Order: sequence, then structure tokens, then C-alpha cells
Amino acid sequence: MPPKPPKAKAKVKPQEEHREDSLQAVVLADSYETRFRPFSLERPKCLLPLANTPLIEYTLEFLAHVGVEDIFIYCGAHSDQVEEYVNASKWRLPTTPFKNLLLLKSDATSTGDAMRDLDNRDLIKGDFLLVSGDIVSTMAIEPALAHHRARRDKDKNAIMTMILREAGLHHKAKFTSHKPVFVLDPTRDRCLHYEEIRSSAGQTRHITLEPDILSRHPEIEVREDLIDCHIDICTPDVLGLWSDNFDYQSIRTSFLFGVLKDYELNGKTIHTHIMTDGYAARVRSLKAYDAISKDLTGRWTYPLCPDSNHVPGHHYRYHNNGTYQENGITTGKSFQVKGRCVLGQGTAIGEGVTVSESFLGRKCQVGNDALIEASYLWDSVVVGDNTIIRHAIIAQGAVIGKGCTIESGAMISYDVRISDNTTISGSKKITRSSLANNAIARRTKPPISDEESQNDENISDSDDHSDASKASDRIFQNSQASVSDVSVSTLQSDESGYEQIEDRSRRASFVSQTSDEAAPNKDFHVEATASILDGLQKDDLPENINLELTAFRMTVDASQHEIRRAVVAAFMKRIASLEAGGTGTLEAVHRVLSRYRLVVERSLFDKETREKPDQVDFMLCVQRELLSRGNGESLLLFVAKEAYDLELIEEDGILQWWPDIRSRHGDMASIRGLTERFITFLQEAEEDDDESEGDEDDA
Repeated sequence: MPPKPPKAKAKVKPQEEHREDSLQAVVLADSYETRFRPFSLERPKCLLPLANTPLIEYTLEFLAHVGVEDIFIYCGAHSDQVEEYVNASKWRLPTTPFKNLLLLKSDATSTGDAMRDLDNRDLIKGDFLLVSGDIVSTMAIEPALAHHRARRDKDKNAIMTMILREAGLHHKAKFTSHKPVFVLDPTRDRCLHYEEIRSSAGQTRHITLEPDILSRHPEIEVREDLIDCHIDICTPDVLGLWSDNFDYQSIRTSFLFGVLKDYELNGKTIHTHIMTDGYAARVRSLKAYDAISKDLTGRWTYPLCPDSNHVPGHHYRYHNNGTYQENGITTGKSFQVKGRCVLGQGTAIGEGVTVSESFLGRKCQVGNDALIEASYLWDSVVVGDNTIIRHAIIAQGAVIGKGCTIESGAMISYDVRISDNTTISGSKKITRSSLANNAIARRTKPPISDEESQNDENISDSDDHSDASKASDRIFQNSQASVSDVSVSTLQSDESGYEQIEDRSRRASFVSQTSDEAAPNKDFHVEATASILDGLQKDDLPENINLELTAFRMTVDASQHEIRRAVVAAFMKRIASLEAGGTGTLEAVHRVLSRYRLVVERSLFDKETREKPDQVDFMLCVQRELLSRGNGESLLLFVAKEAYDLELIEEDGILQWWPDIRSRHGDMASIRGLTERFITFLQEAEEDDDESEGDEDDA
């Protein structure tokens, strides 16, 4: 008897194979908060230096370590700076561990807006990590990922796994104004309830549970000893829930709380994986910034230490006295360094200077007899003779005069000049940016949520930190100094010769113009049209064209009408060039609109409304653009029909555009002839539908 043939192996769907073999990650590079102002008015938070290394480097190192291959960096404010930095970084070199690294630019004003926009882009193909661009972590998440996938294969409703770090009740990270409390079913690692307890004086320390939780789960754990760094393993269903609930804005107090509360309606479950090893921290606040900086120099974060030199061109070495120094540092003979410090290349320090527990960037200049204690001086900071700086942050390019005193908690932003013999109190935030006074009131972001206002949550391998880290409890203890927008101020210079602080910044990348009534911007139209047309001719991806267009719009505050006008102009020019190359008119229209329909869709925001002003405006732009074309009459018909067939313009949009007085006035009426037959067809079809509905009602 012949042997039985071997059983055929089950075929694996391409999407499932990709999901198992290629892990994607979404990095929220914009924190959508104001806690790091005034610095974040001019620079994105993810590029602020942490131990002289941009924050985003730690996040990307973590993702590379855990095996992520596809990364989507979601940019908000100052997206051009993020793009410039990433494109010049080692992550764009052939040796990068990432197969794909895509920057997504958006004018989203909250995490919720960003997640809903991400869902619309249709980029996520399987499980993905959702992290912030301010993570410092050495945790190995492979076990968590394996448990998540095994659970998901058994239950498609298990949509997310939160990776949490176990810590002692007396760990320093637990002394925060908001303490997260997780109610868990330990038998299934399922999160049943989430709540935050305020530790303010007079606040009652209790949580409120639904009776069903106690009756349905014979065993529960109430955990207050878990550190949440917002490292989540998600399925694509997570994005769908964000899109279905427009009131979701933050990840924990909004999304997590809402999904758990609505379990009876949606049936979705969220689980946890609790780690006991590795370092994990988020630079969520200025206090966290200080504490994590000292963890880095204390080597609690190994191998993420300054002397690991993750940024090309860095050459830090660890010295026996606990400092990290690059070459090319000049110091006076009586210079003293105390505790763990970081000193960047090209820094010059004068006679009689004492630097204690501080971080100095590259090319800093410190005058004679100065004292710098537990402070942060970023690149190219100048400090005059006999100046005292304690527990403060001085941003790149700032100049502090002679005999000044910078008190604990003060923040001096980019290129600010402080006059001689000036005292800056700890409640002051000083900036030259005009955004400090003007754009704050105009920005459409929602107020800081309870989740965002929570202090830092960081953890290391031991609760027994060195004395050097104790300074983290002293810096920025004044809540007004670290959070309030009111304290953002400017300081007048005296007659010492230092330049007066002025509002010179013209960058307002997170302030978008929403009114279509703004005056036309000819420069924007010319440059935007050229940029879009260049992308069409090069056959760039629609996503890339949208990203460049959005960034340009945010830079010049262009209106949505100007966006639509530029899109139409570029599309019509591309159709004309295809016609000149021998392509038929109908085929040219179809090729451009179908290939780049996403570009049009992103300029229309009235799909869910009864009135269609955006669609009407788009068709008016098309009509106006075709007035000077010899075949404008036929082109208008082809564009209208193709846009309708592709569902770019709805039937209501077409029928509201046609009778609009702007469409039939003056020269605009000259190219309507051929399109009238198509309009008649739509009107008759609509009347037939109305009659059919009436007959059904009568029946």
C-alpha cells in the first residue's frame, strides 16, 4: 500500500504573514501639551536635548532594540524641524535597522485627532506599538508581544496590551500628583478598570467600581505600584475605536477609561503585561526631565548612557570622577567639577568656576568665578563672570550677563540675552518668541487633560538611587513655573549693551488658518502648485504630496480654499501635460484623479454635512481654472463625471455647485454647455428615487 501523501500546509494570508514578521510602530512626536514651554514654542519637544542627546534618539533606539521594522513618526508642531533632523540622522543611512521610516505631518491638536487621522491613512496592516517620542527604555518586550499575539489569535476582541513596569510602593516615581490605579483580573491579565487618584491634600483616596466587576470576577487585584510609560501593543481595531468616538482625546483617561466602561457595548478587552526588569521612563514633565537625566549619568539606563554615543559625531567618555566629557574642552586651573556632570565638545570654562551635577552642551562659554549647580545649559550658552545659576534650564544660544543670579526653576529660552547684574526669579519663563503672547490664545488645542498633567513616571532596576538623583526633587518645585502659560514672559534689558529681548520668531507651525475668507496668498499659490505638480510628474505617493502640502500650509497659514485652488491648478496642468504627450483627455482625467484621489479628499471636510461648501468650492476652482483652456468645456464634463464616479464629489455637492450663482455668472457660464446633460441625468435620477420612496410609503 503506497504511503499517504503529506498534508498540504495551510496557506498564510499575506497580511497575517506581514503582521507576524514585521512589527510596526507609531511614534507620537508631538506631546500635544504645554508643559515644556517656552522651549516647545520654538522647538519640538522630541528634539529637546536629554543629557545632550535629542529625546527622539532614545525612543528610536528602544524601537530598534525590540525589533520594529516599520516606523511612522507622527509630527505636529514644528514638523519641518523633525523632518530635517530625521533625514540627516543615522536612521536614514543604509545601515539603519528599519525597513521603512515615514514621517506623517498633521495639524492634529490632540492624541485623539492624530489617531483618527492615522486610521484614515490606512497605513497600519497589523499589530503595532504605540509610543511617545519621549521614551527612555531598555525593556525587552518580546514576551509581552508573544503573549499579546497568542491572546489575539484566541480572541479577536483582545485589542490592546499595555506594558507596565512593576515598582515598589515607596519608589520615588510614585510621589506624583496623579497616581494611576489599575484594577486587574490576574487570571487573564485583563484590565477591568482604570482611574487616577489625586494626591493633593484633602483629596479622598478611593476609586469607584461597578458592582458587575466584583460579581463577575472572583479574583481581582488593585494595583497602585505599576509604572505606566504608555508603551502599548495595539491591533488595528484600536484605530477604529478612536474613529468611532470623537470624544476620545487622551490615551488613558479618555480612550482606556471609555473602552473599559463600554465593554458591554463593544465587547473589546484590554490587557496588561507587567515587567519586572529593565528601565522605562517618559519625559512627561520638567521634574521627570531632571530625574531621568540623572539616571542617565548614574548608569541606571545602561546601555543608554552618554558614553554610548548613539548620535554620530558624539565622543563622550566616562571619567573616574563621574563626569562624561568630550575632547576639546578648555578649563581654568582652579576649575572644580562636582558630582556627575556632562560636558560637551568645544566648551570653555574660566578660572574659579564650580560646576556641580550639571549638563553643559557643546561650545558653551562660562566666565570666571561662576557657579553652575544642578542646571542644564544647552549648546552655545554664554555665562558671564560671577554669575550664579541654580536648578535652571538655559536654552541654546542664550547669553547670561555678568553678576547675574538665575534662581531655581527659571527657564531661559533660545537666544535670550540677560543683562548684567540681573536676578531672574524661579517663577520666570523668558522667551523671545512672539508665540508666547499671541499664539497661545489662538491655538485650538484642548486644555491639558488629567493624564497629561500627571508628573513623571520613571523607573530603574533599583529603588536605591544615588544621592545625585535627589536634586530631581528640588528643581521646578513651583508648579506655576513648570506648567502655567501665564508665567511665560519677556524681560526688558537695561543699558548694559545686551540686546533687548524681542518677539522675533515668525515660526507658527502649529497655528493653522481655518477661515476661507483670508486674503489670497499669491506666493503660496505659485509655490504650492509647483510643489504638487512636481510630485504628480514624479509619480510620488499621494501621502507624500499631502505631507509636503500640509507642512507648507502650516508655515504660511494658508486657508483651505487656497489649498483646493492649488490642488486644482496642479491637477489641470498635469492633465494638460498628459494630453500633450498623446494621452486622451478622458484617460488623462481618470489617471490623475484616481491615482491622487487622496490629495483631493484631504481638502474636503463636508462629507458628513448636508451643505457641501467645500465640494462646491472645489468645483468652482475647477471651472475657473478651465476658462482659459481651449477644451475647457469638455474637460469640465470629464472632471465632474470622474469626480462623481470616484465619490470625490457627492451627488449633493454636484447639484449644489451647478445652480450656484458663481458657477453660472459671467465667463463661468461659457463652459457649462456639455456638463448640463450630466446634471440633468443626476436630477432625473434623484427625482426617480424620490418617487420610488413615495410609492413605498403609500404601499
